[in-house]
Amino acid sequence: MKPLSKQDKPRGDNDLTHAVRVLEAEADGLQALARSLDDNFTKAVEAVQQMKNSSGGRLIVAGIGKSGHVAHKLAATLASTGTPSFFVHAGEASHGDLGMVTENDIVLLLSYSGESAELSDLIHYTRRFDVTLIAMTGKPESTLGKHANILLALPPVPEACPNGLAPTTSTTMMMGLGDALAVALLERTGLTPEQFRTFHPGGKLGQKLKTVAEIMQPLEALPFAHIDTAMDKTLLTMTEKNMGCVIVTEKDSGALIGIVTDGDLKRHMAPDLLSRTASEIMSKNPKTITTDELAATAVNVMTKTPGCYLTSLIVMDGTRVCGLIRLQDCLQAGVV
Repeated sequence: MKPLSKQDKPRGDNDLTHAVRVLEAEADGLQALARSLDDNFTKAVEAVQQMKNSSGGRLIVAGIGKSGHVAHKLAATLASTGTPSFFVHAGEASHGDLGMVTENDIVLLLSYSGESAELSDLIHYTRRFDVTLIAMTGKPESTLGKHANILLALPPVPEACPNGLAPTTSTTMMMGLGDALAVALLERTGLTPEQFRTFHPGGKLGQKLKTVAEIMQPLEALPFAHIDTAMDKTLLTMTEKNMGCVIVTEKDSGALIGIVTDGDLKRHMAPDLLSRTASEIMSKNPKTITTDELAATAVNVMTKTPGCYLTSLIVMDGTRVCGLIRLQDCLQAGVV
């Protein structure tokens, strides 16, 4: 490979210098934004929450240009975290898309300058039909800022662009503020991982949020033995079911007593092993989990129980054994 010339090296160094400067400038913008938050942010969260609880409206996120791209992303984030939301292009709003906005909705309009001509029809529509307007802008005295019911003002921080023109720091602050709004609403709603999975059924996220019930081996596939079952029969059951264990229960009540695993067999290996009973070989008080727990929680129990190496957990429905979840099942399902 030809070595870099003296002219090439400074170019690479300059690229890194510019990159660091941009990232530091945008980080400074986010820090300034965090310091500038006031009661208007709380008012915006409360307004959207009240809308969700009372009227069943949606949060309409709108913008134009780079702010429009940010608005599109924020609408997706809000919708995925439990706030019904969708994006409306501010320019298209003037050509029929205003029909998507109802009196029960709230409009979140993004524009750093607050003076784009395309915003005027959407602003006028919210004023005419008394639709709550939340403005996210860097110019509080702009047309958008003055007509908003709630103003989310961005601090006056320079763009990372050396010419001060390309939206860089400003769009980063908009993205951050929108994410803060979405998460604040999520916290108020108390959205659980299970509910979150409802909006993300596909991909790795959906796999990680699967419940034990969705992955466990069903009752009919499980190997069982009673406390007085001889170990020769217990081993035969373990081999036939191929689960790596046998669940030991009381003969009459069916109550869970213990579990015989490969590890138990190794610890009790002796000439008289086959003549002993399951209760003599089993591990008492085996680890269990319930059907409604996340499969990820089961993995955590199996891999992080001090002093133990577990490859499976018995799944309980109240006091009744109803399944078995194995580490290999979790791996195959993409939980890990």
